[in-house]
Amino acid sequence: MGNICRSPTAEGVFAKLVKDQGVESQFLIDSAGTHAYHIGEAPDLRAQKAANERGIVLGHLRARKVCAEDFEKFDFILVMDSHNYASLMVPCPARYKKKVQYFLDYAPQLETREVPDPYYGGKSGFEKVLDMIEAASIGFLTHVQKTNRGK
Repeated sequence: MGNICRSPTAEGVFAKLVKDQGVESQFLIDSAGTHAYHIGEAPDLRAQKAANERGIVLGHLRARKVCAEDFEKFDFILVMDSHNYASLMVPCPARYKKKVQYFLDYAPQLETREVPDPYYGGKSGFEKVLDMIEAASIGFLTHVQKTNRGK
């Protein structure tokens, strides 16, 4: 929602994954919130600390809100939960609605579509979010690579 916990964590995890795979030049990765709570702020310090412990740097990221141009600019708009999905479907032009997807659909083994918001919890919540995001990032990269073979 505010782009300081889950979404910047996903941006950082996925950016590291594609860099480690040597394919970062093939991706434009960004995160944004559905609400303007924290525009311009760095990710939550707890998210940064948990990510740093896994070699993922988030401190350079800054929160922003989704804008109309994002629907055209990005091939995928991945959401963390049903609230954010609903919030994005309202302003999303009909021709781009298929771009809006649940991030965890790329990690079906987790048997959930929702990444819980760790904001009001402790360290274990941020660790759980990282685990989920890492699984979905691997699944998403695999999906993109399979669907783009030969292009």
